[in-house]
Amino acid sequence: MTSPTHPISVAPMMDWTDRHCRFFLRQISRHALLYTEMVTTGALLHGPRDRLLAFHPDEHPIALQLGGSDPVDLAECARMAEAAGYDEVNLNVGCPSDRVQSGRFGACLMAEPELVAELMSSMQSAVSIPVTVKSRIAIDEMEEWPTLEHFVGRVREAGCTRFIVHARKAWLKGLSPAENRDIPPLRYDLVHRLKRENPDLDITINGGITTLDQVAGHLEVLDGVMLGRAAYKNPWVLADADSRFYGAGESGIDRHEVVRRMLPYIEERRGEGTPLSAITRHMTGLFQGQRGGRAWRRHLSENAHKTGAGPEVVEAALALIEPAAVFSQAAE
Repeated sequence: MTSPTHPISVAPMMDWTDRHCRFFLRQISRHALLYTEMVTTGALLHGPRDRLLAFHPDEHPIALQLGGSDPVDLAECARMAEAAGYDEVNLNVGCPSDRVQSGRFGACLMAEPELVAELMSSMQSAVSIPVTVKSRIAIDEMEEWPTLEHFVGRVREAGCTRFIVHARKAWLKGLSPAENRDIPPLRYDLVHRLKRENPDLDITINGGITTLDQVAGHLEVLDGVMLGRAAYKNPWVLADADSRFYGAGESGIDRHEVVRRMLPYIEERRGEGTPLSAITRHMTGLFQGQRGGRAWRRHLSENAHKTGAGPEVVEAALALIEPAAVFSQAAE
Protein backbone atom coordinates (compact mmCIF):
# COMPACT_ATOMS: atom_id res chain seq x y z
CA MET A 1 0.00 0.00 0.00
CA THR A 2 1.22 3.52 -0.71
CA SER A 3 2.26 5.43 2.38
CA PRO A 4 1.35 9.10 2.68
CA THR A 5 4.37 11.22 1.87
CA HIS A 6 6.07 12.79 4.87
CA PRO A 7 8.56 15.47 3.79
CA ILE A 8 10.15 15.54 7.24
CA SER A 9 10.61 12.76 9.76
CA VAL A 10 12.73 12.20 12.85
CA ALA A 11 14.68 8.96 12.89
CA PRO A 12 14.25 6.09 15.33
CA MET A 13 17.18 6.42 17.73
CA MET A 14 17.86 3.93 20.50
CA ASP A 15 17.80 5.46 24.01
CA TRP A 16 16.70 8.78 22.55
CA THR A 17 13.33 8.78 20.76
CA ASP A 18 11.20 7.52 23.62
CA ARG A 19 7.71 8.86 24.28
CA HIS A 20 8.97 11.86 26.27
CA CYS A 21 11.36 12.90 23.51
CA ARG A 22 8.62 12.57 20.91
CA PHE A 23 6.14 14.65 22.91
CA PHE A 24 8.78 17.35 23.30
CA LEU A 25 9.62 17.39 19.59
CA ARG A 26 5.93 17.58 18.78
CA GLN A 27 5.75 20.94 20.53
CA ILE A 28 8.21 22.26 17.93
CA SER A 29 6.80 20.62 14.81
CA ARG A 30 3.15 19.59 14.56
CA HIS A 31 3.55 17.71 11.30
CA ALA A 32 6.92 15.90 11.14
CA LEU A 33 6.56 12.13 11.29
CA LEU A 34 8.07 10.81 14.53
CA TYR A 35 9.49 7.30 14.97
CA THR A 36 9.79 5.23 18.11
CA GLU A 37 12.98 3.60 19.18
CA MET A 38 13.34 0.18 17.60
CA VAL A 39 11.25 -2.38 19.50
CA THR A 40 12.05 -6.05 18.98
CA THR A 41 9.32 -8.57 18.29
CA GLY A 42 10.49 -10.60 21.28
CA ALA A 43 10.05 -7.62 23.61
CA LEU A 44 6.52 -6.96 22.34
CA LEU A 45 5.42 -10.58 22.37
CA HIS A 46 6.89 -11.51 25.73
CA GLY A 47 7.52 -8.23 27.55
CA PRO A 48 5.60 -5.21 28.86
CA ARG A 49 3.79 -4.49 25.62
CA ASP A 50 1.51 -1.80 27.07
CA ARG A 51 4.51 0.22 28.23
CA LEU A 52 6.42 -0.38 25.00
CA LEU A 53 3.50 0.74 22.85
CA ALA A 54 2.38 3.69 24.97
CA PHE A 55 2.34 7.17 23.46
CA HIS A 56 0.49 10.44 23.94
CA PRO A 57 -2.24 11.26 21.38
CA ASP A 58 -0.43 14.50 20.56
CA GLU A 59 2.47 12.50 19.13
CA HIS A 60 0.61 11.76 15.87
CA PRO A 61 1.74 11.22 13.19
CA ILE A 62 3.84 8.45 14.73
CA ALA A 63 5.44 5.26 13.42
CA LEU A 64 6.51 2.16 15.34
CA GLN A 65 9.81 0.66 14.24
CA LEU A 66 10.11 -3.09 14.67
CA GLY A 67 13.16 -5.33 14.74
CA GLY A 68 12.75 -8.97 13.86
CA SER A 69 13.08 -11.63 11.18
CA ASP A 70 10.17 -14.01 11.76
CA PRO A 71 7.17 -13.32 9.48
CA VAL A 72 4.58 -14.62 11.95
CA ASP A 73 5.99 -12.61 14.85
CA LEU A 74 6.28 -9.45 12.78
CA ALA A 75 2.72 -9.79 11.53
CA GLU A 76 1.45 -10.12 15.08
CA CYS A 77 3.47 -7.10 16.23
CA ALA A 78 2.21 -5.08 13.28
CA ARG A 79 -1.34 -5.89 14.38
CA MET A 80 -0.44 -4.65 17.87
CA ALA A 81 0.88 -1.42 16.37
CA GLU A 82 -2.30 -0.84 14.41
CA ALA A 83 -4.51 -1.66 17.41
CA ALA A 84 -2.48 0.77 19.54
CA GLY A 85 -3.15 3.56 17.04
CA TYR A 86 0.18 3.93 15.25
CA ASP A 87 0.08 5.58 11.82
CA GLU A 88 2.80 3.40 10.29
CA VAL A 89 4.89 0.36 11.12
CA ASN A 90 8.50 0.22 9.94
CA LEU A 91 10.94 -2.67 9.63
CA ASN A 92 14.54 -2.05 10.73
CA VAL A 93 17.00 -3.24 8.09
CA GLY A 94 19.69 -0.74 9.00
CA CYS A 95 20.94 -1.15 12.57
CA PRO A 96 24.50 -2.60 12.64
CA SER A 97 24.90 -3.46 16.34
CA ASP A 98 26.19 -6.88 17.43
CA ARG A 99 23.03 -7.52 19.44
CA VAL A 100 20.87 -6.94 16.39
CA GLN A 101 23.08 -9.14 14.21
CA SER A 102 22.91 -11.99 16.70
CA GLY A 103 19.13 -11.83 16.44
CA ARG A 104 19.29 -11.96 12.63
CA PHE A 105 17.68 -8.62 12.07
CA GLY A 106 18.76 -5.06 11.37
CA ALA A 107 21.37 -4.33 8.71
CA CYS A 108 22.36 -7.96 8.22
CA LEU A 109 19.00 -8.46 6.49
CA MET A 110 20.35 -6.39 3.58
CA ALA A 111 21.99 -9.67 2.52
CA GLU A 112 18.59 -11.44 2.51
CA PRO A 113 16.23 -9.46 0.30
CA GLU A 114 14.08 -12.53 -0.30
CA LEU A 115 13.48 -12.84 3.44
CA VAL A 116 12.77 -9.12 3.79
CA ALA A 117 10.22 -9.40 0.98
CA GLU A 118 8.55 -12.25 2.86
CA LEU A 119 8.54 -10.23 6.08
CA MET A 120 7.02 -7.20 4.40
CA SER A 121 4.36 -9.29 2.70
CA SER A 122 3.42 -10.91 6.00
CA MET A 123 3.16 -7.58 7.80
CA GLN A 124 1.19 -5.92 5.00
CA SER A 125 -1.33 -8.74 4.93
CA ALA A 126 -1.90 -8.30 8.66
CA VAL A 127 -2.68 -4.55 8.79
CA SER A 128 -4.19 -1.70 6.83
CA ILE A 129 -1.71 0.98 7.96
CA PRO A 130 1.42 1.61 5.84
CA VAL A 131 4.29 -0.85 6.27
CA THR A 132 7.68 0.61 5.39
CA VAL A 133 11.33 -0.40 5.51
CA LYS A 134 14.43 1.50 6.66
CA SER A 135 17.68 0.19 5.21
CA ARG A 136 21.29 1.00 4.41
CA ILE A 137 22.64 1.17 0.87
CA ALA A 138 24.70 -2.00 1.38
CA ILE A 139 26.73 -3.92 3.97
CA ASP A 140 30.35 -5.03 4.26
CA GLU A 141 32.02 -5.93 0.94
CA MET A 142 28.78 -5.86 -1.04
CA GLU A 143 28.81 -3.40 -3.96
CA GLU A 144 26.67 -0.40 -3.09
CA TRP A 145 24.47 0.31 -6.10
CA PRO A 146 23.90 -3.32 -7.18
CA THR A 147 22.99 -4.22 -3.60
CA LEU A 148 20.59 -1.32 -3.14
CA GLU A 149 19.00 -1.78 -6.55
CA HIS A 150 18.42 -5.50 -6.03
CA PHE A 151 17.20 -5.10 -2.46
CA VAL A 152 14.65 -2.42 -3.31
CA GLY A 153 13.58 -4.24 -6.47
CA ARG A 154 12.85 -7.44 -4.62
CA VAL A 155 11.11 -5.80 -1.66
CA ARG A 156 8.93 -3.65 -3.91
CA GLU A 157 7.70 -6.84 -5.55
CA ALA A 158 6.27 -7.74 -2.14
CA GLY A 159 4.18 -4.56 -2.20
CA CYS A 160 6.39 -2.12 -0.29
CA THR A 161 6.26 1.36 -1.79
CA ARG A 162 8.02 3.49 0.83
CA PHE A 163 11.72 3.11 1.56
CA ILE A 164 13.79 5.12 4.04
CA VAL A 165 17.44 4.78 3.06
CA HIS A 166 20.36 5.66 5.31
CA ALA A 167 22.83 6.70 2.63
CA ARG A 168 25.81 4.84 4.10
CA LYS A 169 27.09 1.33 3.81
CA ALA A 170 27.11 -0.52 7.15
CA TRP A 171 30.21 -2.44 8.16
CA LEU A 172 29.02 -5.23 10.43
CA LYS A 173 32.56 -6.34 11.27
CA GLY A 174 35.29 -3.97 12.32
CA LEU A 175 33.23 -0.86 13.08
CA SER A 176 31.16 -0.04 16.14
CA PRO A 177 27.56 1.20 15.74
CA ALA A 178 28.79 4.72 16.52
CA GLU A 179 31.52 4.50 13.87
CA ASN A 180 28.92 3.22 11.40
CA ARG A 181 27.14 6.57 11.74
CA ASP A 182 30.18 8.54 10.59
CA ILE A 183 32.96 6.58 8.91
CA PRO A 184 31.40 4.97 5.84
CA PRO A 185 31.08 7.74 3.23
CA LEU A 186 27.66 9.16 2.51
CA ARG A 187 26.34 8.33 -0.97
CA TYR A 188 23.42 10.69 -1.45
CA ASP A 189 23.86 10.22 -5.19
CA LEU A 190 22.79 6.59 -4.96
CA VAL A 191 19.56 7.44 -3.12
CA HIS A 192 18.81 10.14 -5.69
CA ARG A 193 19.47 7.61 -8.46
CA LEU A 194 17.13 5.16 -6.75
CA LYS A 195 14.33 7.70 -6.98
CA ARG A 196 15.10 8.62 -10.57
CA GLU A 197 14.95 4.98 -11.61
CA ASN A 198 11.88 4.25 -9.45
CA PRO A 199 9.78 7.41 -9.72
CA ASP A 200 6.66 5.62 -8.46
CA LEU A 201 8.30 4.75 -5.12
CA ASP A 202 8.23 7.02 -2.07
CA ILE A 203 11.91 7.50 -1.16
CA THR A 204 13.15 9.18 2.02
CA ILE A 205 16.84 9.86 2.62
CA ASN A 206 18.63 9.71 5.99
CA GLY A 207 22.18 10.37 7.13
CA GLY A 208 24.25 13.46 7.90
CA ILE A 209 21.54 16.04 7.13
CA THR A 210 21.61 18.91 9.61
CA THR A 211 19.73 21.94 8.23
CA LEU A 212 16.40 22.70 6.59
CA ASP A 213 18.24 24.19 3.62
CA GLN A 214 19.85 20.80 3.06
CA VAL A 215 16.42 19.21 3.47
CA ALA A 216 15.03 21.49 0.76
CA GLY A 217 17.81 20.48 -1.60
CA HIS A 218 17.06 16.78 -1.20
CA LEU A 219 13.33 17.37 -1.56
CA GLU A 220 13.94 18.68 -5.07
CA VAL A 221 14.63 15.04 -5.97
CA LEU A 222 13.17 12.89 -3.19
CA ASP A 223 9.89 12.51 -1.33
CA GLY A 224 11.18 12.84 2.22
CA VAL A 225 14.14 13.60 4.46
CA MET A 226 14.74 11.96 7.82
CA LEU A 227 16.72 13.90 10.41
CA GLY A 228 18.53 12.02 13.15
CA ARG A 229 21.05 13.32 15.65
CA ALA A 230 20.72 16.87 14.32
CA ALA A 231 17.08 17.00 15.42
CA TYR A 232 17.90 15.53 18.82
CA LYS A 233 20.91 17.65 19.70
CA ASN A 234 19.49 20.87 18.23
CA PRO A 235 15.71 20.32 18.20
CA TRP A 236 14.97 23.90 17.17
CA VAL A 237 16.11 22.87 13.68
CA LEU A 238 12.50 21.67 13.31
CA ALA A 239 11.00 25.06 14.16
CA ASP A 240 10.35 26.15 10.57
CA ALA A 241 9.67 22.71 9.14
CA ASP A 242 5.88 23.04 9.22
CA SER A 243 5.79 26.37 7.40
CA ARG A 244 8.47 25.42 4.86
CA PHE A 245 7.39 21.91 3.97
CA TYR A 246 3.79 21.43 5.07
CA GLY A 247 2.22 24.71 4.01
CA ALA A 248 1.36 25.61 7.60
CA GLY A 249 1.25 29.22 8.73
CA GLU A 250 3.90 30.61 11.02
CA SER A 251 3.40 29.02 14.44
CA GLY A 252 4.55 32.09 16.35
CA ILE A 253 5.94 29.79 19.02
CA ASP A 254 9.35 30.43 20.57
CA ARG A 255 11.59 28.24 22.68
CA HIS A 256 10.20 29.66 25.92
CA GLU A 257 6.67 28.69 24.91
CA VAL A 258 7.86 25.17 24.07
CA VAL A 259 9.14 24.84 27.63
CA ARG A 260 5.92 26.21 29.08
CA ARG A 261 3.92 23.69 27.06
CA MET A 262 6.01 20.91 28.57
CA LEU A 263 5.19 21.81 32.17
CA PRO A 264 1.69 20.23 32.36
CA TYR A 265 3.05 17.11 30.64
CA ILE A 266 5.87 16.92 33.19
CA GLU A 267 3.41 17.23 36.05
CA GLU A 268 1.18 14.52 34.59
CA ARG A 269 4.07 12.10 34.05
CA ARG A 270 5.43 12.77 37.54
CA GLY A 271 2.04 11.72 38.88
CA GLU A 272 2.65 8.37 37.18
CA GLY A 273 6.06 8.02 38.80
CA THR A 274 8.24 9.24 35.92
CA PRO A 275 11.34 11.05 37.24
CA LEU A 276 11.87 14.56 35.92
CA SER A 277 15.26 13.69 34.45
CA ALA A 278 13.67 11.08 32.15
CA ILE A 279 11.92 13.96 30.38
CA THR A 280 14.35 16.86 30.67
CA ARG A 281 17.30 14.87 29.33
CA HIS A 282 15.71 15.29 25.91
CA MET A 283 15.28 19.06 26.34
CA THR A 284 18.85 20.13 27.08
CA GLY A 285 19.62 21.09 23.47
CA LEU A 286 16.63 23.41 23.04
CA PHE A 287 18.61 26.59 23.66
CA GLN A 288 21.71 25.58 21.75
CA GLY A 289 23.41 28.67 20.39
CA GLN A 290 21.30 30.98 22.56
CA ARG A 291 22.56 33.23 25.35
CA GLY A 292 22.08 31.29 28.57
CA GLY A 293 21.91 27.93 26.78
CA ARG A 294 24.84 26.53 28.70
CA ALA A 295 23.32 27.59 32.04
CA TRP A 296 20.03 25.97 30.98
CA ARG A 297 21.76 22.66 30.27
CA ARG A 298 23.81 22.80 33.45
CA HIS A 299 20.85 23.55 35.71
CA LEU A 300 18.80 20.70 34.29
CA SER A 301 21.72 18.28 34.41
CA GLU A 302 22.55 19.12 38.02
CA ASN A 303 19.03 19.28 39.44
CA ALA A 304 16.53 17.24 37.43
CA HIS A 305 17.69 13.93 38.90
CA LYS A 306 17.19 15.01 42.52
CA THR A 307 14.48 13.35 44.58
CA GLY A 308 11.19 15.20 44.29
CA ALA A 309 12.36 17.40 41.41
CA GLY A 310 9.45 18.83 39.43
CA PRO A 311 8.44 21.63 37.06
CA GLU A 312 10.01 24.24 39.34
CA VAL A 313 13.45 22.96 38.26
CA VAL A 314 12.56 23.57 34.61
CA GLU A 315 11.14 27.00 35.39
CA ALA A 316 14.31 27.94 37.25
CA ALA A 317 16.40 26.79 34.30
CA LEU A 318 14.22 28.83 31.94
CA ALA A 319 14.80 31.93 34.05
CA LEU A 320 18.50 31.67 33.18
CA ILE A 321 17.74 32.31 29.51
CA GLU A 322 17.57 35.84 28.15
CA PRO A 323 14.02 36.84 27.15
CA ALA A 324 13.13 35.65 23.66
CA ALA A 325 12.08 39.16 22.65
CA VAL A 326 15.60 40.41 23.24
CA PHE A 327 17.55 37.56 21.68
CA SER A 328 14.90 36.16 19.35
CA GLN A 329 16.79 34.42 16.55
CA ALA A 330 20.08 36.34 16.65
CA ALA A 331 22.18 33.32 17.45
CA GLU A 332 20.52 30.99 14.97
